[in-house]
Amino acid sequence: MAIKSTKLHLGCGNQIKSDFVNLDSIKLPGVDVVHNLNKFPWPFKDNLFDHIVSISTLEHLDNLIKVMEEIHRISKNNAIIEIRVPHFASFGAFKDPTHRIFFSYYSFDYFTEGFDFNFYTKARFKIVKRKIIYGSVFRLFQGIANIFPKIHEILLRKFLPVKDLYFKLEVVKE
Repeated sequence: MAIKSTKLHLGCGNQIKSDFVNLDSIKLPGVDVVHNLNKFPWPFKDNLFDHIVSISTLEHLDNLIKVMEEIHRISKNNAIIEIRVPHFASFGAFKDPTHRIFFSYYSFDYFTEGFDFNFYTKARFKIVKRKIIYGSVFRLFQGIANIFPKIHEILLRKFLPVKDLYFKLEVVKE
């Protein structure tokens, strides 16, 4: 398969990015690769992509460790991975019965160097940025939540309707 770009958009749906390889499980207009992301390996060579974007996709998959291992495998060293997922306390996280995985501000710590219990995978990433995202009505609380994420995850998320999480990761390979 000829690849048109070193950028990959996972689970693109109908949100096609012109300078990316657009992947979805359904052949929609603009989708370049049709593949079920729960089937491994994904149809790409090792060390192929510089940039991977996943927006509202990972929560639908069955096994986050295997998914992150595939992302790691198909990415070049230092590739940028951008992920947006619903926060586990958001209304949308449990509203959709197709959601299988739930995320907190700290979910991707598991894949970083020095995490105590990540011996089940060798896939490593550096967290470049992460952000708690509120809907428009409560956006003024977003700054506080991101200054004090631990307080947010323990207390504030019970009272304020958080929406999503954004992560920017960098692939780490030896």
